[in-house]
Amino acid sequence: GFCFGIDSVLLTDFAKEIKPSSKVIDLGSGTGIIPILLSAKTKNTNFIGIEIQEDVAEMASRSIELNHLENRIKIENDSISNLKAKYEKGSFDAVTTNPPYKKLNTGLVNENSQKLISRHEITASLEDFIESTSYLLKDFGEFYMVHRPDRLVDILYLMRKHSIEPKKIKFVYPNKQKPTNLILIKGVKCGKPFLKFEDNLYVYDEDGNYTEDILRIYNK
Repeated sequence: GFCFGIDSVLLTDFAKEIKPSSKVIDLGSGTGIIPILLSAKTKNTNFIGIEIQEDVAEMASRSIELNHLENRIKIENDSISNLKAKYEKGSFDAVTTNPPYKKLNTGLVNENSQKLISRHEITASLEDFIESTSYLLKDFGEFYMVHRPDRLVDILYLMRKHSIEPKKIKFVYPNKQKPTNLILIKGVKCGKPFLKFEDNLYVYDEDGNYTEDILRIYNK
């Protein structure tokens, strides 16, 4: 398995090509890790993080203050379903998300409600995330998501249904012996169809140490 948060770290590396001075919204922001890391990898970008759990949103706001990033990142304790009322269509240049991976009727349901909301589609479904993304993005705005490979068909279907064209996919593997267990996906709103598969990313080498690719991502 992955250590805590590696999926978000990999997503920020994947999304570091977000253009300078972009206005970015992170859906299901959790502790704010994606905006915090991306603020260091991108120039003059401003971020809004949407997090439904009040205590988690407060933790995120504290992290942002500790990192002196209040002028670039704002966390809002709100639900994905309220975003249409809150923002005009096409308000953002880019959307990032590390959404809950599991449909509610699958997997062992964790009793801890915080973990439950962050891992299962309780408050918002995958389609809610993608439909909101389409609404929030300007035409040709960019969407970056990390998810599970077993949901790939759902993801591609929903992206195209909501006018976000899949452009890049990267498969992440624990090591060369194990099957892929994470995917990174980039889409462009109203983009032309052309899908590129990036080189696979392996987290651990044969000796159980982080690969050079992973160390490079963590050290940047």
